[in-house]
Amino acid sequence: MEEDEQLASLMRGLRGSNLRDDQFADKDVTMRLVEVTNTEGLPLVYSPEIISAYWGKRPGAVATRAVQLLSVAGGFISGIISDLIRDKIKENEVARAIELREIVTSLGPAYIKLGQALSIRPDILSPSAMTELQKLCDKVPSFPDDIAMALLEEELGKPWQEIYSELSPSPIAAASLGQVYKGRLKETGELVAVKVQRPFVLETVTIDLFIIRNLGLVLKRFPQVSLDVVGLVDEWAARFFEELDYVNEGENGTRFAEMMREDLPQVVVPKTYPKYTSRKVLTTGWVDGEKLSQSTENDVGSLVNVGVICYLKQLLDTGFFHADPHPGNMIRTPDGKLAILDFGLVTKLTDDQKYGMIEAIAHLIHRDYDAIVKDFVKLGFIPEGVNLDPILPVLAKVFDQALEGGGAKNINFQELAADLAQITFDYPFRIHPYFALIIRAIGVLEGIALVGDPEFAIVDEAYPYIAQRLLTDESPRLRSALRYTIYGKTGVFDAERFIDVMQAFENFITAAKSGGGEDMQGNMAGLGAIGFQPSTSLVPAFPMTTSQPENPIQARAALGFLLSDRGDFFREFILDEVVKAIDAVSREQLLQVAGSFGIRNPTPVFGMVPVRSGALLPTITEEDRVILNNVEKVVKFLTAGTASPTVNGDVNVMSLVQELLPVLPSISSKILPDILSRLSSRVFARVIREAFL
Repeated sequence: MEEDEQLASLMRGLRGSNLRDDQFADKDVTMRLVEVTNTEGLPLVYSPEIISAYWGKRPGAVATRAVQLLSVAGGFISGIISDLIRDKIKENEVARAIELREIVTSLGPAYIKLGQALSIRPDILSPSAMTELQKLCDKVPSFPDDIAMALLEEELGKPWQEIYSELSPSPIAAASLGQVYKGRLKETGELVAVKVQRPFVLETVTIDLFIIRNLGLVLKRFPQVSLDVVGLVDEWAARFFEELDYVNEGENGTRFAEMMREDLPQVVVPKTYPKYTSRKVLTTGWVDGEKLSQSTENDVGSLVNVGVICYLKQLLDTGFFHADPHPGNMIRTPDGKLAILDFGLVTKLTDDQKYGMIEAIAHLIHRDYDAIVKDFVKLGFIPEGVNLDPILPVLAKVFDQALEGGGAKNINFQELAADLAQITFDYPFRIHPYFALIIRAIGVLEGIALVGDPEFAIVDEAYPYIAQRLLTDESPRLRSALRYTIYGKTGVFDAERFIDVMQAFENFITAAKSGGGEDMQGNMAGLGAIGFQPSTSLVPAFPMTTSQPENPIQARAALGFLLSDRGDFFREFILDEVVKAIDAVSREQLLQVAGSFGIRNPTPVFGMVPVRSGALLPTITEEDRVILNNVEKVVKFLTAGTASPTVNGDVNVMSLVQELLPVLPSISSKILPDILSRLSSRVFARVIREAFL
């Protein structure tokens, strides 16, 4: 029962169920800030050395802040020390997390953000402790409007009335770093959101970092403390400083919008107005709508699918990841689009991280656990040099259990996440901050979807994107991963795996068409369209198109992709099998013809050459029969489910050919010569092998 509750607690956290999306804090919450008039010398980019030098010269201010902190958190700190002495850190972990949750908001932005960062780290805290910290609210009381207007004028160089024709008399939302007003630009008449940073944030954040970091240096002297406070603070603070720069936030939003525009026009991001943006003031377009988590519209499920694709595209394609996946930052617009807000915090992923995760998934499909453990080392989940022997059987057991339901696409994400979290306690297995944010983003989307669809499974929705990524990416690493996915370690073509990937691809096309209406379909939705360029060979003049026919071809998306220019690499796999099948069929037919003439063991044609008996009339092997069976499965799959009418339950081939007629010249000029070349090479090689070897 206890394990079940831990699992439920962990999944509530991953889905954002414990997050509050209130616009303001409780009325009884107060925030203590450090008011310093001279901030010259404070860094605008995180530097522990510069921060230490600045506050090292101001011992009075540091002492005042330390007393302030002790007055609020003295009991908590003494409790931690007591736990250290009595070796009861683990035993009292949840109680301390509850205490921390209750006091942290009043201590200011640094402590709120640090608590939130810890709340998604299962490698540092237990699920129960994470749950308590996830109840932290990023909302705090608003600060006076006259201070906000004065800061706005100071930052933009003129009174707000000269920039905005109207501005809400009070903020519509307040968070730890700033508060937001609704306004209208005087220049264009457009509705905008104006975010103004809270005064004394930089001063308060840096002095708190100075104190926490020095406390961490002291704790390093105690061997009982396994947590690297200094390393954790430095890792987190660098990203936090980026949030303090609203120019950076605006640029992040603009970059994100550009990355989504072509492929996913259903995803919208508020426009940034650089002319009216500074380090402490951000002006963006106003987005009408309701929080996706609170919407009762019937297209919420479709928008969740779009959201999954959007976050996977960030994770596995652009490498530019929206790292504040809060339910309040996902909006359903009145016209049925998905708006994503707040780009103060983004995470950038390297190609090694992106490709490494896809390679790990390919290895998971084939249960190649030796390779998966090595993938985890590459991804930084397991430190270099660690003995992998004890970890391998544990991971193998976890993944075997996860794969019992029918393969990678049917993995129970809840159980797998809980099992991996448990491994972090027992083995040197670490959840990186970027990966914790990824889990949170996908978990929040899953939590929203589960409200309307209790059967929703996040892996079912993620697998189609991964299939699409494998099929369309031209990088050598992913092409190798695609080949491995279809052929496995044995190097033998697996028709079932091929069909599985193509079905997932078709599911992706369907999801990419969701949300925003038919006119909002981007490039991803068109991946299943046939798009050969015109043929240049001497082929009879059939009607054809340059890219797509005037009336779109209705063949299933998998066939459309294979016959398109984007499908050339994957088409190679099928052509290899088709050539083998043609070879096998032609030999079987030749045997049947020879048998009808009573020829069973013909004399070699090359009488003067020591050719082995039967070399020119070889029988088909068991391997050939497997190939024929594979091709039959693939052909049935590719020609099923088209718009073409059927005859006796089978696809009407002539109707399908007629449907594909506009692009047949391009298909024939591009594919037939390749098939003939491969076939002749194969036959010649076999004859030589059978005759002389």
